Amino acid sequence: MRPFFVTGTDTEVGKTVIAAALLRLARQHGLRCAALKPVAAGCSRENGRLVNDDALQLIAASGTDLDYPTVNPVALEPAIAPHIAAAQAGIELSAAKLSAHCRAALARDIDFAIVEGAGGWFVPLNPTETLADVCLDLGARPILVVGMKLGCLNHALLTADAIAKAGVEMAGWVANCQEPAMPVFGENVATLRERLSAPCLGVVPHLGKAASPEAAAVHLDIRPLLP
Repeated sequence: MRPFFVTGTDTEVGKTVIAAALLRLARQHGLRCAALKPVAAGCSRENGRLVNDDALQLIAASGTDLDYPTVNPVALEPAIAPHIAAAQAGIELSAAKLSAHCRAALARDIDFAIVEGAGGWFVPLNPTETLADVCLDLGARPILVVGMKLGCLNHALLTADAIAKAGVEMAGWVANCQEPAMPVFGENVATLRERLSAPCLGVVPHLGKAASPEAAAVHLDIRPLLP
């Protein structure tokens, strides 16, 4: 079972909502699911430990029995770039250690697994590695969440090009609307359909305060990802 690696065109583009929605759809198809968030910045302290809301959403959506430290082994308090937050905390991040953790966590009877990145494809881990290296080490299949807003075409095509140059084929992409009334929204989606070779897994309208995995799942098609 090759996991999927959910990345985005930027931070705050709805990666977690989309990942959680895909997990819920997979469970509806009777698949045994798991989800991991190897590195999370912007954590809060609860009962003496750092926890991240994104990781908690993934746990709830996947129905996994993995404990929190397994799902999110590196939890960082400040909501800043992970490599900077890790350096401030005296933690050394490496792609090899993170991917080894993910492989061990997923070495179980699982049909469908998602590993969620932090921010975009090239978010640094250390002076020489990025989260893309974790995806590559795992042999995971990237899913790109495109935050639909002005500038998204450039961000999406640059990310898709970087993924292709890494020798990986995208499993799919999702258009997730970030603005209540994005100008020429349909035309932007059409441009992405023309230029991205991977299947479009869905077009999610602006959900605002109603944004949730359940609300997003209505607009997604998981069939291209099913075994």
